[in-house]
Amino acid sequence: MSQRERLGKELLNHLEFQKELGVSLLGPRLERRPAVADRDRSAPPKVTQPVAVHVADTDLFAAIEASAPSESLETIREDLGDCQRCKLAPTRTNLVFGSGNPKAKLMFVGEAPGADEDRQGLPFVGRAGQLLTKIIEAIDIRREDVFICNILKCRPPENRNPEQEEITSCEPFLFRQIASIRPKIICALGTFGAQTLLRTREPISRLRGRFYEYRGSKLMATFHPAYLLRNPMEKRRVWEDMQKIREYLRSLDSDSS
Repeated sequence: MSQRERLGKELLNHLEFQKELGVSLLGPRLERRPAVADRDRSAPPKVTQPVAVHVADTDLFAAIEASAPSESLETIREDLGDCQRCKLAPTRTNLVFGSGNPKAKLMFVGEAPGADEDRQGLPFVGRAGQLLTKIIEAIDIRREDVFICNILKCRPPENRNPEQEEITSCEPFLFRQIASIRPKIICALGTFGAQTLLRTREPISRLRGRFYEYRGSKLMATFHPAYLLRNPMEKRRVWEDMQKIREYLRSLDSDSS
């Protein structure tokens, strides 16, 4: 594929992505700055150099890696069982463990299941999940080729924010999932996904847009799809983040060829 054909395909993917978000390209914001918008859509993104992150409580992750270096997702799910480890158990319908490729190069970590996810026992199947699927496809990856899960495995009542006790109960299973899959990139979706993994209170607006070193993987934080449904004009920033993920994965493929 020539460079012109590749750029044309990227432009079509970007336009389709914006269409799925319900944002018109003829809106007043783009009319005021057409040259910048056109340049951003057509220029191939640069791969951001990862920065080091000193994550607190790494002893927990290290202990998990040492005790079960080749643990399967099936084993982790069996150990989770009919979890009663926190106060969310009595109000849930189904545990939402996660789904996708157990050897995925790209892993998405969200906040917690919503009503649709709680009902079906699968992650990201509601409106936000449909948008996430479109985002994944926009970077030329199939949803079944990634792994998707959440910090919490049970839905908080009324979709309230996760509480620290709930995060503390659930995160060892998330760490075990990461250790089992060993993804090349982890994409943390939203505030709680990013803050929990990076052990920070920085807002997602400051965390997004660059790679972090994270336990042998690269971590990119970006806005949650549910946030995009409420704030569609932020789609451009997510598109920038996802292009960086795509370019990094492509660089790995070219290095191995």
